[in-house]
Amino acid sequence: MDSKEPSSVAIIIINWNGYSLSRRCLLSLMQIHYSNYTIVLVDNGSEDGSFEKLKREFETPVFIANEKNLGFTGGNNAGIDYAIKNKFDFILLLNNDTEVEPDFLNELLKVQKSHPNVGMVQPLILFHDKRDKIWSAGGRYIAPLGIAKTLDSQKNFQTAKVEDKVLDWATGCCILIPRQIIEKVGTLQQSYFAYFEDVDWSLRIRKAGYLIYLAAKSTIYHEGGASSKKAHKEGMISPTVFYLYCRNQLFQLRRHLDFPFWVIAWPFHIGKYLIWISYFCIRGRFKKMKAVAKGIRDGIFLDHHHNEPLCP
Repeated sequence: MDSKEPSSVAIIIINWNGYSLSRRCLLSLMQIHYSNYTIVLVDNGSEDGSFEKLKREFETPVFIANEKNLGFTGGNNAGIDYAIKNKFDFILLLNNDTEVEPDFLNELLKVQKSHPNVGMVQPLILFHDKRDKIWSAGGRYIAPLGIAKTLDSQKNFQTAKVEDKVLDWATGCCILIPRQIIEKVGTLQQSYFAYFEDVDWSLRIRKAGYLIYLAAKSTIYHEGGASSKKAHKEGMISPTVFYLYCRNQLFQLRRHLDFPFWVIAWPFHIGKYLIWISYFCIRGRFKKMKAVAKGIRDGIFLDHHHNEPLCP
């Protein structure tokens, strides 16, 4: 590749019955300053006609259709496979419930290229409807408890004074990663389907000897939980979300926690989930109670190395 030519970037977006969100995200991306990028829109088996609408309205993205919902992991991996096959220099995962600043990609690439041994970079993410509040400034991993903590969440953007820094993990809401590192470390772990897959990927990147950075001058806006917060009989968050959260947290402990940390972490998380079960039982939210119990069971016994998304 000519050294003067900007690095090529594949921007992967997942659509699942989300026409208005995906449309807004695509329109936002068309205003960015960076030139050498391709949008790869992967549809996860939408049933509302949103994929067809987007194909009629937008000409530039590469459109990939999955026959069914393969989750965050399977959907993004379909896009990653396309990007690897077509030799893009960098791959960017971006949630469809986001809008971006015009220079966000330039700033991500600056950090990616200005520090040695960088494996992954995320932007500063602000709330979409409260743009003075931070949604995520990266993550810290508390190994003794196996907890992935989001940094600076809910803090005021103006007073927090966030700067570029090394992270323990980056949120899957927006991740920039070189193709060559994915070829070495592997794609998202399919068995997660959704939730904690970004923590798993980040920890694998770090184990391979690479660093993860926050690019503080790169800014995007995130609606947050748009796909999981919908009205249900037992509240806004569905039992499926609780199932995936519990199961995948335990997957994470099995995959990344060694002695002596697991001696503390396993009782901590199992105890927490038993409290959830008791609470849901008292409140009469029996579907959520069963979902948490099933998440505990599957998190302990299911094959977390499975190469297909383990859809609940």
